[in-house]
Amino acid sequence: MQYTKFKNIFNETIFEESKAVLIEKIAKYPNRYIGLFRPTKPKAKILQNLLQSHEIRFGDAFEEIIEKYLKEFGYEILNKCFINDDKDELNLDQCFKDKNTTYFIEQKIRDDHDSTKKRGQTGNFEKKLNEMVNKYGEKNLVGIFYFIDPDLQKNKNFYKTELEKMAHDYGVKIYLFYGVELFNFLQQEKTWSEILKYLEQWKKEIPDF
Repeated sequence: MQYTKFKNIFNETIFEESKAVLIEKIAKYPNRYIGLFRPTKPKAKILQNLLQSHEIRFGDAFEEIIEKYLKEFGYEILNKCFINDDKDELNLDQCFKDKNTTYFIEQKIRDDHDSTKKRGQTGNFEKKLNEMVNKYGEKNLVGIFYFIDPDLQKNKNFYKTELEKMAHDYGVKIYLFYGVELFNFLQQEKTWSEILKYLEQWKKEIPDF
């Protein structure tokens, strides 16, 4: 992938509409920003919202980036949205296939969740796993739980244990990966070095605040 394409995906996803969306929220729900029972002044609350939005959109940008890389690797991208029998809308972060195998990925930026959220994450993954098994069968299906940031592995043992249980119960190969491990698995090791190089360059170009 060219750096210009990488940079544009991050800039457009994170920054392009974030201020417009924030202004719309302020107009619709002003009491969220100026209410008496707030520990912050309006300016601080506005900045807090904007930065939180950028964090969420950073994850969205990485979903698009990795999908673009998967296409470059030659995988066929599959539909990522479906509704289960309970009428829950389920959205996969990545879903793709090669000749013999279908893969799906639950993708997060970092493993730093508290106990409640980590259980919610595995429960959500199992819902998606169940639907993927129903749709594609367990024989040629691979599930992956992937954290992009390799420096935070707070709940690694928990996730490993839970995913091993699911692999046994569903008869599906399931992997837990951090950072470069996903690209090693896909035999695309050099791509991780490219991502790190591009991220470093991009962060030098964006404003400090």
